[in-house]
Amino acid sequence: MNHFTTEDTLYIVGIVVAYILFTTWLTFRLRSKDSGDFMEGSRAMPAFIVGILLMSEYIGAKSTIGTAQAAFESGVAASWSVLGAAIGFPLFGLLLVKRIYNTGKITISGAISEKYGRSTKNIVSLIMIYALLLVNVGNYVSGAAAISTVLKINLPEAAFITAIVSTFYFAFGGMKGVAWVTMLHSALKYVGVLVILGFALYETHGFAPMVKNMPDYYWTWDGNFGAGTIVAWVIGTVGSIFCTQFVIQAISSTKNVESAKRSTWVAFFFCLPIALAIAIIGVAAKYLHPEIHSLYALPVFLQDMPVWLAGLVTTSLVASIFVSVSTVALAIASLVVKDFYVPMKNPTPDQEFRATRWISLVIGFLPLIFVLFVPEVLKLSFFTRAIRLSISVVAVIAFYSPMFKSTRGANAGLIGACVMTSLWYLLGDPFGINNMYIALITPAVIMVIDRIVPHKNKVQNPHTVMSNNGV
Repeated sequence: MNHFTTEDTLYIVGIVVAYILFTTWLTFRLRSKDSGDFMEGSRAMPAFIVGILLMSEYIGAKSTIGTAQAAFESGVAASWSVLGAAIGFPLFGLLLVKRIYNTGKITISGAISEKYGRSTKNIVSLIMIYALLLVNVGNYVSGAAAISTVLKINLPEAAFITAIVSTFYFAFGGMKGVAWVTMLHSALKYVGVLVILGFALYETHGFAPMVKNMPDYYWTWDGNFGAGTIVAWVIGTVGSIFCTQFVIQAISSTKNVESAKRSTWVAFFFCLPIALAIAIIGVAAKYLHPEIHSLYALPVFLQDMPVWLAGLVTTSLVASIFVSVSTVALAIASLVVKDFYVPMKNPTPDQEFRATRWISLVIGFLPLIFVLFVPEVLKLSFFTRAIRLSISVVAVIAFYSPMFKSTRGANAGLIGACVMTSLWYLLGDPFGINNMYIALITPAVIMVIDRIVPHKNKVQNPHTVMSNNGV
């Protein structure tokens, strides 16, 4: 493995800095000027742009670095971590897009509250904020791994750089600015991954030497993971798509329902090829550099590239980082503002907009506290999807099962699932049962038990209560 000279490193840094300055200027030019622009782009985003946003939410720094890391350890079957998104987006378009879009809400908590009321809305929002903060912890670790490899700095310093730049993007750009700058980031990210794939296959002399010299499980459909883990990944990814805040916010920014549905197919077509590319890169890294830490399976190829190509690819990884962090942080800010700040303060539009900016700054830097405690990015990624899956179960029940109308049951199911799934993850998935299955089953079981157990005071649909009182 080669090592960059000081001049090489400065050259690469120059390319990255130039790109950051350009996209910073672009973000400022396209910045959101009011709360409507910040939260939902004033419902004027084209389907293609929104589809790219959806794809970028699931193929960001965390998925890119994490999938390559998992493939390094357990084979190309790691691609299922992203292929699940390709399956999930069309299903989301078929089952939930119309129902959620027609509620007029830009948060999943707001959509669910249409059936279960404000208390459920607040619980959903808190659980989603918890999950998304952990998502950005993984994004910061992944981004720092890529940046530190080239710039020869440690992980905390690289994570701090990530926080500064990405926080500016979403705190000033909002949905409007992030959406358009994400197009540039995503195009560069896509090209970067394909360049790494091409270079990796050049270094390995194609697939044949790897297939011949590596254990067979590196090339099977379930790798060293097992069918149970693969199924859990797919279920978790599909389920998390159904309720992830930025996904809801993105489809809400389209012009109409049909445009929102088309955006899910755009995301599908972009997810397929890159899923396989990232996994092959991870396997190639294992073949060529078995001595490295698996976290560096993807960025390790930068050190062997010509310096100009390494500069391009490094910039693409940096772009991937900024996309991931910005979209997730924007979603968290929207939940905090819409579900807590606005109901408590009843602000004017200008006050809401200013508060959103300040809240965004806190959200951008908060994940840095936990960066050093996340060694396995993909496991954290799927735990956060498990947490969101439990919300999806309640959302599907809310939209498709009118018999389950108990607010008590919905609240107990959400809290029980969050607590049980978190404990199961921290205990290392006892008995070999993936925490994804705990997240899938727990809320449904609790809601069924709630329906069987008699209520002292029957809980009514909140809108029925208002209607009965003449509201």
